Amino acid sequence: MKILPAEAGDLPAILALQKIAFESEARLVGNYEIPPMTQTLADLEQEFSGLVMLKAVMDDGEIVGSVRAKIEKGTAHVGRLMVKPGLQRQGIGSRLLAAIEKACAQNRHELFTSVKSHRNVALYEKAGYRAFKEAEVMPGVRLVWLEKKEEFEKVED
Repeated sequence: MKILPAEAGDLPAILALQKIAFESEARLVGNYEIPPMTQTLADLEQEFSGLVMLKAVMDDGEIVGSVRAKIEKGTAHVGRLMVKPGLQRQGIGSRLLAAIEKACAQNRHELFTSVKSHRNVALYEKAGYRAFKEAEVMPGVRLVWLEKKEEFEKVED
């Protein structure tokens, strides 16, 4: 498996993967109207130019994971980390998260997930993220925001 930059031609496959990967999240929160489930290909195409998007690709070319981030004011906002069901819990999500952090090297990375997504929260905490706020964003959908701050050493001559 390789992690590569996503291309515009990958968007239909990534969107299809997103729908199947986030189905369990929608079921968990009891709401199939969450943004990953309602996003259209046109929405994703419009969003794509402003993002850094990576894909996890098997040797046969199948896209089995993806993550995206947008940099704003020194923070990389990481979103839609997904791995194909059946391939989860094999380190692909961790590799994608590390790769997007490297691709978007900033002093601060931020992401969010459902407070009910204990596996997601554990993955992010293991990667060094810490919760800093919670809020209900839709009826019955409560999210937790996590951040990771990097301290870069100053190199003096």
